[in-house]
Amino acid sequence: MSEQQTEQPAGRTERRVVIVGAGMAGVQTAVALREQGFTGPVTLIGAEPHQPYDRPPLSKAVLLGTAEGSAFDIDFEELDIELQLGRDVTGVRADAHELDTLAGPVPYDVLVIASGAEPVVLPGSEGVPGVHLLRTLDDAARLRPVLDQQHTVVVVGAGWIGAEFATAARAAGCEVTVVEAADRPLSGVLPAEVAAPMARWYAQSGAELLTGAPVARIEPGSVVLADGRTVAAGAVVVGIGARPATGWLAGSGIALGPDGSVTADAELRTSLPDVYAVGDCASFPSARYGTRLLVHHWDNALQGPRTAAANIIGAGADGASQLLAYDPVPYFWSEQFDRFVQYAGHHGGADTLLWRGDPADPAWSICWLRDGALVAVLAVGRPRDLAQGRKLIEAGARLDPVRAADPAVPLKSARVDAP
Repeated sequence: MSEQQTEQPAGRTERRVVIVGAGMAGVQTAVALREQGFTGPVTLIGAEPHQPYDRPPLSKAVLLGTAEGSAFDIDFEELDIELQLGRDVTGVRADAHELDTLAGPVPYDVLVIASGAEPVVLPGSEGVPGVHLLRTLDDAARLRPVLDQQHTVVVVGAGWIGAEFATAARAAGCEVTVVEAADRPLSGVLPAEVAAPMARWYAQSGAELLTGAPVARIEPGSVVLADGRTVAAGAVVVGIGARPATGWLAGSGIALGPDGSVTADAELRTSLPDVYAVGDCASFPSARYGTRLLVHHWDNALQGPRTAAANIIGAGADGASQLLAYDPVPYFWSEQFDRFVQYAGHHGGADTLLWRGDPADPAWSICWLRDGALVAVLAVGRPRDLAQGRKLIEAGARLDPVRAADPAVPLKSARVDAP
């Protein structure tokens, strides 16, 4: 530990912080602790043997072989962060303040749960040759030869990850069929009228999209649909969602929600003392939206750890003693079919939907209002709408719906109180 670190008495503590999960949320919690002056021991435990890495490039540059890797550019040794990689955590004994692992117990004073999410497995697909998931670096490594050999690929699930993989597979020259059980892509995420123009993107890219097509079973070399149709498949990629990776918390006393997420409070504390939760595995109450949110996106895994770190240290960013509440405007992006799609906010509970532009055009956006206030924005090729919209949501701004629906009017100029 450097002299500069030890000369920061305001953050001085010998409490040992142990973070379970070496993805974005876990890594950023460790880094944020150091950046905010924490000088006690910090241990980061990861189940994978690889150096901690970023996940978004897996379905893009890493998968296509246009990047050497996605490891975080962080000097953990310089930051005095202990890495324990390739180590599975199997349980928590809160009374003893210890984690159970296959290699023995690990004591903690403060525990941060950042175990992320795990992909939902298609029933009956386990062990079938040629079936792949895309969640880890090893998954991407196994899929790269599939693309290199230009296999005929069937993607199960037309969500964000399915669309991104289909995009990569088409770019590699593969023949691609996407099968979706619902009647449209992104059925659990976006309204039908918003998803409709996105369905056309598949055909425009040369991929075939089959909706209303649940999978009955996967056989070597083919996917059999519930209606009896058979789709040839040199490889099958399953992307039907993810759920919080919290099974290891069974019996710990840490409260979980019906969706399996750790139910953190506004300060990202769990139901047990000295235990916090961040990222894909944790839900949190949003005063902004009046509901509990579970956000499986990169930005949440980046932002939440800063709040958790400040609350662990016991002081806000201004040095005051109060704890910080976490209430972000959720944000994510997706690159698919030569389009850059961005979303900010939460449109559940919105009462008005406004189109900005024609969805048949390359660029358009949508605004959702609730009681006249902007609560969410979706932008396709209109990054300025997203940037302005995100600020307006943070400000709780009310919009003139006529001006907001005019794509020629800057979104910030549609504020009711705009000059």
